[in-house]
Amino acid sequence: MSSRDNPMLAWLIADLAGAPPHVADLRRRQLITAAARFGVGAAAMAALTAPFAFPAAAAATPQLPEITSVPDELKGSGSVRVCSYGGAFQAAQREAYFKPFEALCGVKVIESEGPDVAKVKAMVDTHTIEYDIGEFDRADVINLEKKGDYWEKIDYGLFDTAHIPAAYRYEYAVDMLPYSEILAYRTDAFGGAKPGGWKDFWDTKKFPGSRTLTAGTGGLVPELEFAEMAAGMPRDKVYPIDIKAAYASLARIKADVVKWWEAGAIPAQMLNDKEVVMGSAWNGRIAAIQAGGAPVAITWNQGLLKRDCWAILKGTANRENAQKFCAFITLPISQARLSLLIPYGFVNTLAVNYIPAARLTQLPTAPAIAEQLVIYDSAWWAANRDAVLAEWPAFLLK
Repeated sequence: MSSRDNPMLAWLIADLAGAPPHVADLRRRQLITAAARFGVGAAAMAALTAPFAFPAAAAATPQLPEITSVPDELKGSGSVRVCSYGGAFQAAQREAYFKPFEALCGVKVIESEGPDVAKVKAMVDTHTIEYDIGEFDRADVINLEKKGDYWEKIDYGLFDTAHIPAAYRYEYAVDMLPYSEILAYRTDAFGGAKPGGWKDFWDTKKFPGSRTLTAGTGGLVPELEFAEMAAGMPRDKVYPIDIKAAYASLARIKADVVKWWEAGAIPAQMLNDKEVVMGSAWNGRIAAIQAGGAPVAITWNQGLLKRDCWAILKGTANRENAQKFCAFITLPISQARLSLLIPYGFVNTLAVNYIPAARLTQLPTAPAIAEQLVIYDSAWWAANRDAVLAEWPAFLLK
């Protein structure tokens, strides 16, 4: 049986496609496990979902800086139940800061997989909370916040706030996993010319060739920010987005977009195979093909800095330990350890002191890179996502 024969299976694969890379890894493994229920063999399902697989962590573990001490206020006892995304990603988190938190703070980390805001709502409503803290997109936290009292306020008195920019600190969540959506291009396509931003991406005379941008389906939204900057909007004026103007800008590049991608592997593969000369992509995916020798480069200027966050469930039994856990994993060495294991960024600016220069060039939070990016406005998207997506089908048909 194929996904075409089973609407539920097709929906699950579409949901997998739009997920950020670490989320997609979890969902892919869940799909393979559930394949038998749909009459699909595990091998066939693995092949079907292969384009969405998240690359495994490198076999050789890098030398990690040691965390030798912590502030006394982060020490405790008992346990904290943490829900993340499993696989190579959660394995990296375990090495980066779950184990050091246990050893240095005296709090046992009990792990689970599959954070889900719908489940959070049900657990809090019924007072049957299975985990204390989960990893989410801030937009999801805000959406649930509007429906009731579901999150604990973050106690920033425990945090190294002097080195965590305010943009990463929200009342009910703390950002901890920055990644970037950027412009990537083939270095052999333009006779040595380098696109400097989205205005060049839209310039098909100076930079001819096929493009790829994100689809407004499968969990992704149209890249209205890029469309605005292509039309001349400065980085610091992108939000609030003028939806009508952004769609008009997208219409000007539409004919040269040969693929509206729904999975992070797609733009990287298309660039690697020379099916497109430019595309939007997640920086980690481009780093992977660069490591394989692909003649592809990143233009960081005008990229989007996105991030996941930790949020603590309202009324959970171990909320004090959850607060300490959040504070610990945002310490500079904790953040640096994860960035060395998986090419994601950091929220504590002092982490830069513990990461080799070569690694920093791959991360979206290096100071020289971060200053070129636009911080993704989760609050704006939480409020406007439905309005934006309502126009997407008609845009594609025009």
